[in-house]
Amino acid sequence: MERTILHCDLNSFFASVELLDYPQLREQPVAVCGSPEARHGIILAKNEAAKAYHIQTAETVWQARKKCPQLVLLPPHHDKYRAYSKRVNAIYEQYTDLVEPFSIDESWLDVTGSLHLFGTDGKGLADELRRRLKEELGLSISVGVSFNKVFAKLGSDYKKPDATTVITRENFQEIVWPLPVTDLLFVGRAAARLLEQYGVRTIGDLARFDPEALVGILGRQGAKLSAYARGEEDSPVIPAGQQPPPKSVGNGMTFRENLVGLEQVRIGLELLSDQVAMRLRKEQLLCSGVQVTIRDANFKTITRQKTLPLPTDLSREITQAALELVQASWKLSVPIRMLTVTGQNLVTPGESWEQMDLFAPEQSPKREKLKRLEQAMDGIRSKYGQDAISLATLSKKGGLLEAQPDHISFKDH
Repeated sequence: MERTILHCDLNSFFASVELLDYPQLREQPVAVCGSPEARHGIILAKNEAAKAYHIQTAETVWQARKKCPQLVLLPPHHDKYRAYSKRVNAIYEQYTDLVEPFSIDESWLDVTGSLHLFGTDGKGLADELRRRLKEELGLSISVGVSFNKVFAKLGSDYKKPDATTVITRENFQEIVWPLPVTDLLFVGRAAARLLEQYGVRTIGDLARFDPEALVGILGRQGAKLSAYARGEEDSPVIPAGQQPPPKSVGNGMTFRENLVGLEQVRIGLELLSDQVAMRLRKEQLLCSGVQVTIRDANFKTITRQKTLPLPTDLSREITQAALELVQASWKLSVPIRMLTVTGQNLVTPGESWEQMDLFAPEQSPKREKLKRLEQAMDGIRSKYGQDAISLATLSKKGGLLEAQPDHISFKDH
């Protein structure tokens, strides 16, 4: 049986959620960003009116304001976005149990086995979802309908906002192949630049390129992208509860003021490590390694990593490892603009082991006490919000600008 896969993409999600509280601003150019007063505050989202001024996600506020002086800036509310994302996916789950979130505002739905229950086809169901989200939540989505996940995502990107695009085996060469190769899932800028050297500029060029030669250029990823371009992707839609565990958990931050010296760097690393540790505990995982990425004011970037003596989900231990990496690879007198801390080589508590230290018998009780303390902090944050409690040293974090969204990379992505 031919599969029917939907990819649903919420249009201008962050901005759309914010505008639910400011309906009078709907027709004005609006962007969601960090503090407008902060140095190089970043645009996180924009509405359709702002897009008309060619405002881009991730550009700085001052760049956006040059394009559109009347741009209205709103602060982000990530808890609200997560709440709406759950409500949206709950509606999707009324039509199929095969709902795979791809990000906070995107999900795949496999409706192959449930379409007959609703007396419609993929396009009809997509239009029904668009209508319901608009009426019940005040949000709009663009939906791609196809026979695999990659083409369904291309369909949701093809026409926006608030549109349905159907890509079939009969029309995909006409719709998909003329698109830039960068529109294909997992073709990044570096791969696109490399492919362009071989005359590959469109998805059709990629589909017609010799697959073996593509493997020689891009490795195993080349074979996968070649299959994607020809419509041969067939991975299943995996519900959130059945997805494989993450490979890494990380958190990155750009700072309002450059960090200089041991004390400032330590505070920055503590803030980031605290968030990483909290996410590890939420996922019930331990990291066996730590990676640090450092960027200076001139955007020079280095990455260093190390293996830990014991797998951990403790903020203090992740901070210490991250600080050792920075001290070993960076002159603390050189200003730091951005830091990222990532927990790597993740294992479950049952998989981990501890080697007893005969000279430090009190080590395990100390670790257990720290673990109980950080778990108690998790409970307070869960009930009263992320800012309800933090490590004492983080009360000094007034110079920090804004965190990029926490990133989790999954084995199947």
